[in-house]
Amino acid sequence: MTALAPYLAKFLREHLPRERNASPHTVAAYAHSFTLLVRFAAARLKRRPSDLAVEDIDPKLVLEFLDHVEENRGNSARTRNTRLAAVRTFFRYLEYQAPACLDQALRIRALPIKRTDATLIDHLTKEEVQAVLAAPDPRSLGGTRDRAMLHLTYAAGLRVSELLSLRIDDFPQPSLATVKILGKGRRERVLPLWRETQTVLRAWLAVRPSGQAPELFLNRNGGRMSRDGFAHRLALHVAAATRTQPPLADKHVTPHVLRHSCAMHTLAATGDIRKVALWLGHASIQSTEAYLRADPAEKLAVLSAHASPTIQKGKFRPPPDALLAMLGEVRNTA
Repeated sequence: MTALAPYLAKFLREHLPRERNASPHTVAAYAHSFTLLVRFAAARLKRRPSDLAVEDIDPKLVLEFLDHVEENRGNSARTRNTRLAAVRTFFRYLEYQAPACLDQALRIRALPIKRTDATLIDHLTKEEVQAVLAAPDPRSLGGTRDRAMLHLTYAAGLRVSELLSLRIDDFPQPSLATVKILGKGRRERVLPLWRETQTVLRAWLAVRPSGQAPELFLNRNGGRMSRDGFAHRLALHVAAATRTQPPLADKHVTPHVLRHSCAMHTLAATGDIRKVALWLGHASIQSTEAYLRADPAEKLAVLSAHASPTIQKGKFRPPPDALLAMLGEVRNTA
């Protein structure tokens, strides 16, 4: 049996960051996927996670894990595919590191990606965004921090990983006029900030505990704010904002919905999909086209550019014969 832990540690600590030059966001995402997989396998096989072997992670167990991700954790098919992609990448690495597991690696890499629907993105109206941004209490330390986090996420259209990895030195001092972001694929971008966003950032920096973690946003223990922690704080403020914006109760507002909302409002203001891609840090314009499908203004522009076809007026005349009427009914219901 081939121990899983040494290979997994080398994959995450050496292969991805050093040999593949993967970003810290990518390494963290892979680590999260394997945390879920290892916990599932340990519970299923009734072993400690550190006692698992590579041979235990066979195609049958991987498929059961993917079903668990969708059915028990309530994740989407896209998330399922993300977890599978992490497993397949690890076993591609094992083909050369552990040749004895070559057959197993090939069978796992042959597991198919699940097809997904190209659904419309979820986003908030400007009034709903305003209600969410105004929900945190600026008189408390946590409310001051949350207001800065929400403002910055929406204003810059940040991914959660981009927001939580920001440091104080990513902002020019003392103006805070811009922010430097290390995005997906190690692509950097610099964005200007609204004065309102600069104001809430200064308010947070004035009360931010010193001598703690280097990241800009901290949890109540002084450590870096986690993804789950930010999502929890957002859910609390969305619930509070529902009192002034009742439609929020019917929407599933995640941190990424704020990014989508920024993109939709930027598209409505500029009408240029290239500017939206530049603002969000997309590598390809194809990633930004989803906002075109969700924007009703684009469809109205297409509709107004075409004249409706003329249809000759007519009047329905029922069949004169009862037999023909019966045959017509059967034909139309077949």
